[in-house]
Amino acid sequence: MIHIGIPVRNERDTIGPLLWRIRELLYEGRPQFHILVCDDASDDGTLEALERYPRVVPLTVLRNETRRGYAASLDRLVRATLRRSAYPRRDAFVSMQGDFSDPPERLPEMLRHFEGGADLVTAARAGDEPYGRRLTRFGGRLFARSLRAAPEVTDPYATFRLYRSFTLERAVAAADGKLLRFEGWAANAGLLLQAWPFVRRFEEMPHAPHPVRRYRAPRFQAGEELRQLFAAGRDRSLRELGRRIGEAA
Repeated sequence: MIHIGIPVRNERDTIGPLLWRIRELLYEGRPQFHILVCDDASDDGTLEALERYPRVVPLTVLRNETRRGYAASLDRLVRATLRRSAYPRRDAFVSMQGDFSDPPERLPEMLRHFEGGADLVTAARAGDEPYGRRLTRFGGRLFARSLRAAPEVTDPYATFRLYRSFTLERAVAAADGKLLRFEGWAANAGLLLQAWPFVRRFEEMPHAPHPVRRYRAPRFQAGEELRQLFAAGRDRSLRELGRRIGEAA
């Protein structure tokens, strides 16, 4: 079973078309799949937009009644997937965004890597990025080196990833309390870092944004991302985990 986890916050205009596109890509000739969406207290009608889709797409909608943030939503999706997973060594969890910035057209390729034996498949953004994102990556390299302890991964901050469920099961068991303690890019890097010790085979594929697809207004805030990366880089447990990974490399 392939579980696709999508945290959303005010994605009324994009989440429905995204679900339908995933259905078009995976409904025929692929392993069974199930989509889990965690709505983080949206107030723009996102929840209402989702209500019609369980009739046509295998879908579970989780709802945070008060806003809890991206990390809490991703954590909830991971744990909900593990509760659903009957065969963690044969099942997978795919994390992606709800605004089409992670192109669903790459899902079939991602699943082929998984079917070929990969425990972790990441999609690394290709091409130039806006100045704010480049600055944030530079700051992450300086202040959060422990989050980059898996040198094979080009982009440790990316959302669009596939994890074999077994790796996440072990990561949750090994976590000291809360699985994800930081937001945004730091949450993605933290999840990667905690799953990495249990990954036997890793593969990466480049991706670029769709050339004509329109997205909602960007919400990226370089200052807040840098603050979260700085805090995660100083976190004792993540630093120790990064050190152990580095020594084992």
